[in-house]
Amino acid sequence: MIDTNSRIATVPAILAPVPPVVSRRSLMRGGLALGLGMAMPSVLSEKVYAQASTLTEYERRIVTVAKEQAERMSSILLDASIVAVADFARPSALPRLHFVDVTAGAMRSHLVAHGRGSDPEHIGRLQHFSNIVGSLATSRGAYLTSEQYDGKYGPSMRLRGLDETNSNAADRAIVMHPAWYAAPDMLTKYGKLGRSEGCFAMAPDEFHIALQHLGSGRLLYAGLIGEA
Repeated sequence: MIDTNSRIATVPAILAPVPPVVSRRSLMRGGLALGLGMAMPSVLSEKVYAQASTLTEYERRIVTVAKEQAERMSSILLDASIVAVADFARPSALPRLHFVDVTAGAMRSHLVAHGRGSDPEHIGRLQHFSNIVGSLATSRGAYLTSEQYDGKYGPSMRLRGLDETNSNAADRAIVMHPAWYAAPDMLTKYGKLGRSEGCFAMAPDEFHIALQHLGSGRLLYAGLIGEA
């Protein structure tokens, strides 16, 4: 049986920064940055992360990506202490949405669905990324978390694409939201999660974690990091 429980790990020292690619001023002009008053707490819950453990090689790669992307986008983030990394090199049956607390030194992993356009035959693995409107696919790149709202699936969070590879995120209505087809019981029935229309869909019982730790002005990065 696949273990979908969160994994907790200690994070090593911060890596050398990568030059930013977008300025805070340009995002402010575009209305993307929201007030600091909407940002969530800067560290993950001590109750959730009470048992820290040594990083595996795979987790070290996740932490490296989180820190590099946070440094790359540091000029536009309201808070870079927590970064979400979605590793779509992993199948949907494995936890692949990682919340990395680069301040407290912890990470936690959860299930997340990919877009049906990225997996047309529904084999449970992302086959390709796309930024095309109407593709129903997952897009690669960095996203800025925006405001929360009540949508089709309940409390949700809007995202803004920060790279050329996900620049159409707003036009495609790519968001984070809960969905029944991203729940662990899908693995028992089908061995894989259902597919979204390109959004980052999490299990309904776990989506509160995204809302708690990714307030507006934080970073979500989607890419192919790979297995250990």
